Amino acid sequence: MRILRAADYRVMPWKNGGGTTTEIAVSPDGAGLDDFDWRVSMARVATSGPFSSFTGIDRTLSVLEGEGVVLDIAGRPPECLTADSAPLAFAGDVPTSAALIGGPITDLNVMTRRGRMAHVVERRPLSGESRISPRADTTLVLAANAGFTFLTDDGPSLGPLDTLILDRDSPELRLRPQRRGLLFVIALDRLAANH
Repeated sequence: MRILRAADYRVMPWKNGGGTTTEIAVSPDGAGLDDFDWRVSMARVATSGPFSSFTGIDRTLSVLEGEGVVLDIAGRPPECLTADSAPLAFAGDVPTSAALIGGPITDLNVMTRRGRMAHVVERRPLSGESRISPRADTTLVLAANAGFTFLTDDGPSLGPLDTLILDRDSPELRLRPQRRGLLFVIALDRLAANH
């Protein structure tokens, strides 16, 4: 188990230059935008406009803060995404634009390289204890808007926007929010090579 602290995340420009993104974790370590297997990041979106195009990438987007956004994904009806919405999966290489509903938002963006990795993002609102049993090759647990306390050991607590990284062999975790909270559980699996 590793804990990534929000204060240590790396801030970098968007691929299309339209803003900045805060990289939470990437694999392999140090990978750039053109050679990652998976990447989890947060972005502050201050204006409406087009998304960067990522060839061969599958994406899932969730709203962490703000009123929300309407996503126009080519070939699909417009989708309204708010902080209460389920995470939205779409192809990163399909033309996509965003229209803010009422001011800036912060979003959570999970990306995996198609054919090599797959991911599932679960949004989990909590008022009491939560159990997390890692089943994927890699599981990330992001504390969205509240801190969390571990109930199984005397280890450190998770602050808002801190992230846990677990592997398949990690023991089940029990967490309790320090107030009503929200967790995002991100399961990342490597796909078997096609022969």
